[in-house]
Amino acid sequence: MRETARPAAPDVATARAVERLRAVRRTGGRRRAVVVTVLAVALVVAGGAALVVGTPSHPLPDVLRVLAGQDVPGASYTVGQVRLPRTVTAVLAGAAFGVAGVIFQTMLRNALASPDIIGITAGASAAAVTGIVVLGMSGLALSGFAVVCGLATAAVIALLSGTGRTAGTRLILIGIGVGAMCDAFVSYQLLRADQWEVQGAMRWLTGSLSMAFWPGVPPLALTVAVVLPALALVARRLRVLPLGDDAATQLGVPVGPTRLLLVLGAVALAAVATATTGPIAFVSFLAGPIAHRLVPGGGTLLVPSALVGSLLVVLADMVGQHAFSTTFPVGVVTAAIGAPYLIVLLVRSNRNGGSL
Repeated sequence: MRETARPAAPDVATARAVERLRAVRRTGGRRRAVVVTVLAVALVVAGGAALVVGTPSHPLPDVLRVLAGQDVPGASYTVGQVRLPRTVTAVLAGAAFGVAGVIFQTMLRNALASPDIIGITAGASAAAVTGIVVLGMSGLALSGFAVVCGLATAAVIALLSGTGRTAGTRLILIGIGVGAMCDAFVSYQLLRADQWEVQGAMRWLTGSLSMAFWPGVPPLALTVAVVLPALALVARRLRVLPLGDDAATQLGVPVGPTRLLLVLGAVALAAVATATTGPIAFVSFLAGPIAHRLVPGGGTLLVPSALVGSLLVVLADMVGQHAFSTTFPVGVVTAAIGAPYLIVLLVRSNRNGGSL
């Protein structure tokens, strides 16, 4: 009898599927590299424009000489002592807000789960206002106080939200309530404060870079330099957590330590950035979704979100300074961009039966 050969169709189909998957990953990797490169170049261009444009304006060669450490009459102070620390602060704060936002949004699988929406930024803001108005804090002391209170706020929200399938939704709703309580506490502090303290606190509460000078840069730079690499080490695990605790555990991810590290890092970034610049509205909320649209599919969004957040803050600050006859704080500009997006997101959620 002649033997009948086994059909090879399943093996061929599997091989083709694997090859298609590899092709998709290669295409996604190339697109990711291109997007990250474009965002980095755009950030350098925007940062350079922020150093050149203004009153008085300085030509690019003078700016480059200042950056090289040379003494240029006029430009050494305007660029080196005013615009450069402001731009560096904008880049660092935007990156911190962007990364903090995308971590919470990814873990909770909800676009509303950013630190400025769920109350964490409000907790850090309440601490910072108390430190400024009541305790007279500044620098590292203020940043540390904001981080501790931000972590405490996150812990309270997490404890009140509990566990279960609806824990993410409860966390967002409870976070909004806690944020409202923190805002009320800030208002109470401002009512009790002196006039000069109120003016400084209100300028800070809008999210402003007008007081961004070199003494405020080291705490923020140190936090970003330490926390971002630590988060990058667990970035791959962040992609698995939205699958659920059971699935993540089966895939070999230590869910508890990973989630704790991510939350601690995200809260530290948001709190220190808030203590430095004030609560710049909607940067955490916008950076992740924008990065996701630019880099769809697999891969972590930490680096794209950091670049998008930095670019948002730098561009919004330039618009607030130079686009209108009146100078607006950067937080006003980002709020004008983010508020309509939030409304669109909520309308879309209502049409989809509550799914974001």
